[in-house]
Amino acid sequence: MDWSVFAQSDIFKWVILPALIITARLCDVSLGTMRVIFIGKGYRFLAPLIGFFEVMIWLLAISQIMNNLTNIFYMITYALGFAMGNFLGMAIERRISLGTVIVRVITRVESDGLVEFLRTSDYGITVIDGEGATGPVKLIFSVMERKQIPDFIEIVKRFNPGAFYTIEDVRFVHSGIIDPGREKRRRLQSKRK
Repeated sequence: MDWSVFAQSDIFKWVILPALIITARLCDVSLGTMRVIFIGKGYRFLAPLIGFFEVMIWLLAISQIMNNLTNIFYMITYALGFAMGNFLGMAIERRISLGTVIVRVITRVESDGLVEFLRTSDYGITVIDGEGATGPVKLIFSVMERKQIPDFIEIVKRFNPGAFYTIEDVRFVHSGIIDPGREKRRRLQSKRK
């Protein structure tokens, strides 16, 4: 099959090329989203590597748009690929759960059971008495790996379904208990020696 004839066919112009543009934008924008996230989390060597592939894919996509600048359909597919790439990049980041977070829990009800359970589960927590808008509260702080959030929040909701909590990214952690179970494993290893 002659490539120039195929490139001029309707199937190529209206199906294959738009699909390639969307796919290219999907890839380069999701890579760009991941690159920005990695920069924010301090992955200094991974971010530039991702940036290299992001730009190479972008150049391929934009060259097709520039060659067909009068075709509004290609522009729409370019924009659609961009939007879908943002969504995909965020979904990938959420799925791989990189990084460390601080979870702040504010509870108005008695929280001794919650605090004790978190401590026996080896979550590193700090508890502070505070005063909220409606009276006394307990503030519970915990620094953990992002992948631990669902289990931690499930525990909080089990003990105190009405608790208020916030989650924030942490760029650097120096010391402390971040991994539930790490202290138990360390104690078991020291007993075996």
